[in-house]
Amino acid sequence: MSSGFRVLKSTKIEEVVRRSVAARDVFARHGMECYACFASSAETVEEGALMHDIDVDLLVKELNAACRSEE
Repeated sequence: MSSGFRVLKSTKIEEVVRRSVAARDVFARHGMECYACFASSAETVEEGALMHDIDVDLLVKELNAACRSEE
């Protein structure tokens, strides 16, 4: 995890999982296995959340907490 990395709604899912192993657990907990599919390189956190009917603000908050836990 790069120090100071912050997940935004517009961050690509692929970038999040590349920078944070713990983020995979957050996605999986929400039923978003999309981090492992080819679409993750083009799909943003917000797009993924909307497709899975997940509160995007909650998801971003949890992803940032996961990233911070690895610093």
